[in-house]
Amino acid sequence: MRRQGSTVRAARPPAPPGRRRAGAVAVLASTALVLAGFAAVQPATAAAPVAGSPTKAEVTALVDGEYTQRFLQLYDKIHDPANGYFSPQGIPYHAVETLMVEAPDYGHETTSEAYSFWLWLETSYGQVTGDWAPFNHAWDTLEEYMIPQTANQPTNGAYNAGSPATYASEFNHPSQYPSALNSGVSVGTDPIAAELRSTYGTSEIYGMHWLADVDNIYGFGAAPGSSTLLGPTHQGTSYINTFQRGPQESVWETIPQPSIDDFSYGGPNGFLDIFTGDGSYAKQWKYTNAPDADARAVEAAYWANKFATEQGQPEAVASTVGKASKMGDYLRYALFDKYFKTIGCQSQSCAAGSGRTSAHYLLSWYYAWGGSLNTQSPWAWRIGSSHAHFGYQNPMAAWALANDPDLKPSSPTATADWQKSLDRQVEFYTWLQAPDGGIAGGATNSWDGAYAAHPAGTPTFYGMAYTEAPVYNDPPSNQWMGMQGWGVERVAQLYQETGNLKAKAVLDKWVPWVIDHITVTDTTWQIPSELTWTGKPDTWNAANPGSNSGLSVDVRSYGQDVGVAGALARTLMYYAAASGNIEARDTAKALLDAIWEQNSDAKGVSALETRSDFGRFDDEYVAGGNGVYVPPGWSGDMPNGDIVAPGASFLDIRTFYLDDPDWNKVQAHLDGGPAPQFRYHRFWAQTAVATALADYDRLFGDSGEPPVDTVAPSVPTGLTVTGTTTTTASLSWTASTDNVRVTGYEVRRGTTLVATVNSTTYTDSGLTPSTAYRYTVTARDAAGNVSAASAAVTATTTGTGGGDTQAPTVPAGLRVTGVTETSASLAWTASTDNVGVTGYEVRRGGTLVATVPGTSYTNTGLTAATAYQYTVSARDQAGNVSAASAPVTATTSPSVPAGKCTATYRTVSSWGSGYQGEVTVTAGAAAITSWSASWNLAPGGLQQYWSANVTVSGSVATATNAAWNGSLPARGSTTFGYIGSGAPPSNTTVTCR
Repeated sequence: MRRQGSTVRAARPPAPPGRRRAGAVAVLASTALVLAGFAAVQPATAAAPVAGSPTKAEVTALVDGEYTQRFLQLYDKIHDPANGYFSPQGIPYHAVETLMVEAPDYGHETTSEAYSFWLWLETSYGQVTGDWAPFNHAWDTLEEYMIPQTANQPTNGAYNAGSPATYASEFNHPSQYPSALNSGVSVGTDPIAAELRSTYGTSEIYGMHWLADVDNIYGFGAAPGSSTLLGPTHQGTSYINTFQRGPQESVWETIPQPSIDDFSYGGPNGFLDIFTGDGSYAKQWKYTNAPDADARAVEAAYWANKFATEQGQPEAVASTVGKASKMGDYLRYALFDKYFKTIGCQSQSCAAGSGRTSAHYLLSWYYAWGGSLNTQSPWAWRIGSSHAHFGYQNPMAAWALANDPDLKPSSPTATADWQKSLDRQVEFYTWLQAPDGGIAGGATNSWDGAYAAHPAGTPTFYGMAYTEAPVYNDPPSNQWMGMQGWGVERVAQLYQETGNLKAKAVLDKWVPWVIDHITVTDTTWQIPSELTWTGKPDTWNAANPGSNSGLSVDVRSYGQDVGVAGALARTLMYYAAASGNIEARDTAKALLDAIWEQNSDAKGVSALETRSDFGRFDDEYVAGGNGVYVPPGWSGDMPNGDIVAPGASFLDIRTFYLDDPDWNKVQAHLDGGPAPQFRYHRFWAQTAVATALADYDRLFGDSGEPPVDTVAPSVPTGLTVTGTTTTTASLSWTASTDNVRVTGYEVRRGTTLVATVNSTTYTDSGLTPSTAYRYTVTARDAAGNVSAASAAVTATTTGTGGGDTQAPTVPAGLRVTGVTETSASLAWTASTDNVGVTGYEVRRGGTLVATVPGTSYTNTGLTAATAYQYTVSARDQAGNVSAASAPVTATTSPSVPAGKCTATYRTVSSWGSGYQGEVTVTAGAAAITSWSASWNLAPGGLQQYWSANVTVSGSVATATNAAWNGSLPARGSTTFGYIGSGAPPSNTTVTCR
């Protein structure tokens, strides 16, 4: 953290980019199904105090301190009916304010994430006061209004797990929709439906739908407990959906529709034929789950149970914890590929999955389910999701579902699934972590949403392809710093609660990176707002993870986001409490103090936000570009009479905004005035700060100091020699225990410390053949306490005679996977050996430049526009070295003058009548604020484009940056794409200026 006297690199934040779930389309039989999108979080009109809970004047805190009192003050503001956080039904709004467009397209909508944050708020309240009635009430409200009731999902009993859904491709631009159903593409079988039905005696899904129109502003009236639309006269919450049409569909390009589509509104087929192409359409219901929200609900229930048990009243939350366990059982649908295809699929004809072959074990972007409204002709469908973002992972919830007796789900295979998911999620963070510390985007099992082949050089994670911005591109899904705060907070919880050393390893790099980019002064503060990513991770090798030397992250902008700051503070606090890191604790405290002193207002905490994106309210569709795309000839109406037709803008189908009390600010901007400014009170942001305040006193007490730990870990036992070679000795031992947690082990050869490791194995190398070595191991905890030494063991290396003399096979497939001005990235196919390959020697020319354990390497420090020849040899444990591979030549990119840019073209895919092209623009040695790229389309032409503004003169296309991707840091990159007619360009040179 950078502290300064009274000035700081100011930069107010742009509005936090809205999160959302993107186009999932699925169906059953020959009936069109649509499902989709996901989003962010919320605040609201306030609810009255829960029956049985003390009023403000009656609250007696079981724990106390300055930060506990701050928590209670903020809690009171959130629950004050005058502040407007909750609806008359007691539902948390996304925000107090109504004029808001991010993931929800209206401030008084809500999401499942709002409910999950509400549960966390009441968990902290229960921990502080011992009153668990509000926590139980929050879950009861969630169950009543956000989990579809029997009448809302009436035909689940007809679901066929052997044929879960009918395939429909996803596309890269909304104008490629509706997506035709294709029963010719095989889908796998659903491996958990039967046991869920057997366990719970029902075919219904116990999971939250992600989005609700709390005040029924749209007027659909898709009410909990109803199988028909009740229309504008319904007073209460209504299930709706928005995102459904691929990664380029921003919130500004969505068309809202009811989750119960009985054709009362829209066109003759309701809204279905905007999204899915079919021969005929049936009235239907469909819901989309946001797995990270359900996982956060489970996570909150774990901590509620822990705190209540510590208070001696586990029965106070037992019923709700049982419901959270049930939710976790159904949440497993998020661990499977969208159409239950095998993992690693790169063709629509790839094998359909069976059993767990379709499980990627990551918390994906959604799962969804739907079916017919006609109970006389019932059918139903279910899908998982192929796309996983690191920011949606929750290893803390996975650990709880796999290990906590009160949360382990009842289905026979659930515990094993969540244990596998826990391991896979922690590996996912490790795979995506840049050497700088930040965590990159994610992975997909369905490239381009259509199971396409991965582009050459794409790194993989258990067969899934790396993608920098999973699910959505406008704006890029891993640009917002909030993903770092949300995603890594759960890693920190896992470390603090369980001592998971792999989680600690991630945090050990992430925490210093974050602290270095936080600034707090007496008058202001700032955190990273937007990030820019360069390069890619190495292909994942669980036995020998790569260094990810080709992956880096830069902070593009800074600002104030109170919610993200709260999440960052919590993450730093959990890490500090587990590791004893004083700087992390002090940075968290400084952030919380700054928010409290500088951002508090009558309704909670807030920061001034400039919303330049509100200039998109009246944008009309531009062919191949931005705007609301409505298929030619399609016309329908909203319940208030707004017409949905080609040429309609975001505002045209949401004319209720014209009556909003703040609309004059936006209209002035649309008339040419400055971008409007607002102070928003998002429900999730208030909760993020409130829970961080409560956690500070819980973790550090009145002194603000981590508890002093003087107890050493137990002595490591079972030290064993597991193998020797002529030059190595391998050891293993049983893990020690500690009153706080073990952080590592010290391995000594004789009395010399040779290694400190986080695991319970170690291989000592560089030894002499036919020599005896004596080893002991001690355990160390976060406070620096060291155990007594283990019992000693002796390892004797093998002799040189009669040992392994067989060299590994020659590495094959050496290739250049990427170059920059100063680096060259290589990859090759693994060698084999009669004993085992231990590494690879990389030579440039004839000079050894690196020895690496995996099958990739990035050579840095090179000269621009220079050719370098490389070979690779394999080495085994005995020191045998293979012959060199066939050489490859890598030519570094030419240097770019400061302030300029370069651009490269690639063909993503092609077909008989067209192709998809992609251009990557990279800034030079200095940051740029705009760019223009030109290339020759010949012999083909241009049909549509996204993420840029494109014009064509003759056969030459010229693209200029969109409003959100013109500013690039030095060496930073962005991409835009297009659909071309005919053949791809014969000349792939792109001029950038």
